Amino acid sequence: MKPLHARYPFLASAREAVQDAGVDLAAVVADEQQVVQRALARIEGALQAGTVGDPHRRPRVELLSYPVARVLVSLVDEHVLTRKYARAEAATAHERFTDAVHEDTELKSTQTESLSLDALLREFDLASALRETADGYRVEVGTYLEHAADQREDAWRLVNRDLADGEVPISEGELFVLLRQAVQHRIEDGLPFDVPDAIAAELDAEREHISEQLADLDLTREIDTVVPELFPPCMKYLLDQVQKGEHLEHHSRFAIASFLTSIGMDTDEIVDLFQVNPGFGEEATRYQVDHIRGETSPTEYSAPSCATMQSYGDCVNMDDLCEQISHPMAYYEAKLDDSDEDDIVDWRERQESKS
Repeated sequence: MKPLHARYPFLASAREAVQDAGVDLAAVVADEQQVVQRALARIEGALQAGTVGDPHRRPRVELLSYPVARVLVSLVDEHVLTRKYARAEAATAHERFTDAVHEDTELKSTQTESLSLDALLREFDLASALRETADGYRVEVGTYLEHAADQREDAWRLVNRDLADGEVPISEGELFVLLRQAVQHRIEDGLPFDVPDAIAAELDAEREHISEQLADLDLTREIDTVVPELFPPCMKYLLDQVQKGEHLEHHSRFAIASFLTSIGMDTDEIVDLFQVNPGFGEEATRYQVDHIRGETSPTEYSAPSCATMQSYGDCVNMDDLCEQISHPMAYYEAKLDDSDEDDIVDWRERQESKS
């Protein structure tokens, strides 16, 4: 198996190489622990660092760890894991081909084999939609919108681009971002999938390990967006109760306050949101939120997991997505990821526009 395929396992030629080698995945997960452990490391790296970690020195182990990692992601079957794993694989690929092109104007994956930029563009059907210009590139608007949809920065909005003749100008760095998104979309395609029982049984311990890591993971660090209509049903209900002036038990107050803190709201914003509730006096609310935030306590608290919400009776109005996740923050992240950027208007921006 070629080092090129181990370095870029998402390539169609890498998949064909595995098929041509007649690899029996059931035998691999049963007998090749190095492959399983590297697959597990890919996922742990995705959850902890946003990359899939250092490659294994043996190309066979590195390449086969990719389909095994996809199997593990499918067995856990949680949207947030699928998303984070695909992002991490794409981020690692982006780092590799960006570093390589800067080193020697072509994407060298080994001393004997290289993946040219043209080949990479053809891999994702981008070559025909792209043309080079004196100061960068121009890409067809449909292709641009497809691969730039996940970019949140204002600079990526089409209204801020010089659209002309159905083409959008992009820099070399932006081209690499579009390629990264193309990689991510390919990796996400088909996940999760049904895993044969024989393979699933061999990976039961690894699946449980990943599920435990996911349940314990702080999923709040990258979120700073307040869109109440995308909240999980439990948090919508608690917020509604607050704004109706209803009394909430301590555990319910903690749940909604910690959730709002986790999505980026500061103490003053939460106090303003709760001020309509006579049971939430300003002083008490401010103290509780500062305590959750870790400003008046040695611990910074995160929102409770779905299991904790269920144990206290705060899990209400479950929908189909609730069945697939283990944490309210995972639900919210999934909703944000699946929403059109133009539909996401932060609650704080709405308040400013009213004042």
